[in-house]
Order: sequence, then structure tokens, then C-alpha cells
Amino acid sequence: MMAKARLHVYIEGRVQGVFFRASTMEESCSLGLSGWVKNCSDGRVEAVFEGERDNVEQVLEWCHKGPPGAMVRNVEVNWEDTTGEFDSFSIEY
Repeated sequence: MMAKARLHVYIEGRVQGVFFRASTMEESCSLGLSGWVKNCSDGRVEAVFEGERDNVEQVLEWCHKGPPGAMVRNVEVNWEDTTGEFDSFSIEY
């Protein structure tokens, strides 16, 4: 069985108004990850991903570039213990 992982990120740069959340959800679903993504009031995007470690590392790599139109300056990465609390991936408001 593959190792599970949980990743909590804050993405800085031009990441709001460029379909970052929708693209993150698309990317996560294609990798079979669960969790959520949302815009922060300070202009960053925050996300939590859970799933197979390889896939979580893949989405982390994607977060460093984001969708076309995004300009990622920094990704703050926090690895956490998996909780298995999510059934799917969602956009939070």
C-alpha cells in the first residue's frame, strides 16, 4: 500500500482572479486527492491536500507554477499528519 500524506500550503503571488482555485481542484481530482482550497483575505491561496504521497508531491510541484496567468512567488509548505477527514476535494469560501 502507498504511503499517505497530508500537505497544507499557502501560495503567494498573483494567485487570485486567475482560476487558481478551480485549477487546483481539477489538478487534485485528477490525482485522486482530497482536501480543499480557498482564497485568503491577504491575497494568498490556502490549500490542504491528502492522498498518496507521490500524488501529493506532484500537486505541490504544480502549486509552484499554478494555472496560466498565475505568478507564484512563494509556496509555504507544511507537512502534517493525515486525518482522512475528507471524502473529496472542494473549493471553500
